[in-house]
Amino acid sequence: MTLASWIEQFLTYLRFQRNVSDHTSRNYASDLYQFHHFLTHTPAGELRPEPELAQIDNLTIREFLGFLFRQNNRKSSMARKLAAIRSFMKYLAGRSAIPSNPAKNVASPRQEHRLPDHLSYDAVLELLEAPKAGTTLGIRDRAILELFYATGIRVSELVGLNREDCDLDSGFVRVVGKGRKERIVPFGRKAGEAIRTWLGVRPAVWGGATFRNRTSAEDADDALFLNNRGARLTVRGVARIIDRHVVRLAQRLRVHPHTLRHTFATHMLNAGADLRSIQEFLGHQTLSTTQKYTHISTEQLVRIYRSCHPRAGRKR
Repeated sequence: MTLASWIEQFLTYLRFQRNVSDHTSRNYASDLYQFHHFLTHTPAGELRPEPELAQIDNLTIREFLGFLFRQNNRKSSMARKLAAIRSFMKYLAGRSAIPSNPAKNVASPRQEHRLPDHLSYDAVLELLEAPKAGTTLGIRDRAILELFYATGIRVSELVGLNREDCDLDSGFVRVVGKGRKERIVPFGRKAGEAIRTWLGVRPAVWGGATFRNRTSAEDADDALFLNNRGARLTVRGVARIIDRHVVRLAQRLRVHPHTLRHTFATHMLNAGADLRSIQEFLGHQTLSTTQKYTHISTEQLVRIYRSCHPRAGRKR
């Protein structure tokens, strides 16, 4: 089999046996085909023969990382691409296509320690109140923003929600996360009210839609959130919704759907939630992933110092 054929087989394995999300599958495909293009083209862009699998060694992979560095890729992007290659090579070794994994001992680029962007509570309130309450889509947008902030779920998880996943009486939503793993996440009264209001006007959006086939119609009928044409919202569609409201607010902070996830985690931690609980809410497999959210504001540090240190001059 050729390298390209093995890549196709590996991507099929990820989708149907590992049950990775569509987003993850696209990232693996993009990274591995970029690696394939690097191996099959000269620096000048001319085509060259595809290498044998046994010819791909750790030096080849380091050369690819060097190429990415010269192309000004961020270290986080380079690390993700290396992880994709490492998984692919492990898959090949497991099927005896190569004797061992050449990417195993290639070190990942040292990461910049960037704190996740997050909004202040006042900025969140301003964003939540930005959608026009008197319009159908404004009601939908308010429900989306309230649910994001109330739960910290991923944008891919939000667009995958069906109406039956949301229990308004109990205040819980059933989320299907990475690896098709399910978890139950609570939400508060404000989010529940916003969703209930949206469900009251949702039939008007659904009723005016036309669909190309029965499958599309059934999917839209199940979906919790719809676009203005009555179909299930997409990840890109949600990003556009948030961009539209941020522009109206003239926010200088760059806000995207994931920012609300970061904001949820930050505000919960600053209010005293423990890290293990945040891990469960966010659906992280490891606690180390959640620990990047443990940054706290200067104001909170000052408040803690003044309330705890015996020589801080606090009132007794």
